[in-house]
Amino acid sequence: MRTRLFSTLSGLLLSLAATALAVAPGAQAATGLDAAAQSLRHGPVYVDQRASDQLPPRAADALEEKILDAGKPVFVAVLPQNAEFPEDGLLADLRTKTGITGVYAVRLGDAFDAGADSTVMSRQAVANLTASVEPAGGIDAVSQLNTFVDDALEQARGSAPSSWEGAQSGPSSVVGLVTFALVLVAGCAGVFLVAKRSRTRRAEQERAALEKVRVVVDEDITAFGETLDRLDFRPAEPGADDAMRADYERALDAYEKAKSAMARAKRAEDVREVTEALEDGRFSLAVLAARREGAPLPERRPPCFFDPRHGPSTADVDWAPAGGYTRRVPVCAADATRLADGQDPMSRTVETADGRRPYWEAGPAYAPWIGGYYGGGLLPGLLVGTMLGSMLSTPAYADPGAGGYEGGDFSGSDFNAGDFGGGGDFGGGGFGGGDFGGGGF
Repeated sequence: MRTRLFSTLSGLLLSLAATALAVAPGAQAATGLDAAAQSLRHGPVYVDQRASDQLPPRAADALEEKILDAGKPVFVAVLPQNAEFPEDGLLADLRTKTGITGVYAVRLGDAFDAGADSTVMSRQAVANLTASVEPAGGIDAVSQLNTFVDDALEQARGSAPSSWEGAQSGPSSVVGLVTFALVLVAGCAGVFLVAKRSRTRRAEQERAALEKVRVVVDEDITAFGETLDRLDFRPAEPGADDAMRADYERALDAYEKAKSAMARAKRAEDVREVTEALEDGRFSLAVLAARREGAPLPERRPPCFFDPRHGPSTADVDWAPAGGYTRRVPVCAADATRLADGQDPMSRTVETADGRRPYWEAGPAYAPWIGGYYGGGLLPGLLVGTMLGSMLSTPAYADPGAGGYEGGDFSGSDFNAGDFGGGGDFGGGGFGGGDFGGGGF
């Protein structure tokens, strides 16, 4: 895996080289996508002069400030719709020329589309966000881009590229050539400081994400501990056998493992080990209950979809989220009865910017928590079309330790265009991004 230091140094050298070329005597000013790419290496928003009526300077500055404050690798380009910007393959070409992993949004005339590296945002998530800002009849660029950016900043993984830090416009005269060597030397020395700041910022973001999800994880640990306290099983009680004692021991071990894992957690991703342990402990208690009652042992099923604290599911039922399509979800006996009676299930809610909402309507911080209960294969399918479902379908969720470039890394053209997924149909003006076939839900 390339190191963050290598990525930072590569990005800095690329930026310096672009500056040198820009000030060289006789050099031609970059045009078309080259100009857009050079600008995006230094900042998140580029507006071609011929499209400035779409996103005026004040609005562009506000949008750029929003992205910089969030520290996420989200890029926006506003371009005129003409022969200089061919529609086919435009997103992939812009990504290649910019050379930085991230989410790329393009307003081409009155049309819009977006794409993203799969390590930053899943194809499905980009397709959903793109569709959400393409209402019938169109929308003005300022509203459209701000809406898309707001949602993208919430879901994008990774950090802003280091080349954005303190980036300034290049010198306008030949004096730039005289200073270039000095800048290069100073830049090489300062790259270590830049890398350190990037690591510090990422660590702060990881701590904030952990604290957000810690609340629900602690609630789950407490609930399982209370279940153990209420259990009337005693290993030495009449009728207890070795199998029952083993079930009880596994439940106790799972409780201790969950508490220890939470105490060690440094990042939000670490809580997956906690909820995996709790899921195992609840199943052990379900097996213990069946043995004591002389009932058939339960099959290993996923937890209740609506709230994992309900314990293992007992059936699969049809259910649809608000505004979504029907899918079969695993539910506990109590929620199955509520749904059969036409009542709402007892859904787990968490804190969001809009108040307490069902967990599947929450942001990506909750992905590791719920993912520990359901593993990498089941839950994304259950949650297709929801905010959390988009996050759970990313390769980074399936394998958080996977190698490769992270959001904001400089990769140049070293990326798989097939993984650079997007909305795929630049709606609103006929902008056809056929290279980025997305999926509906």
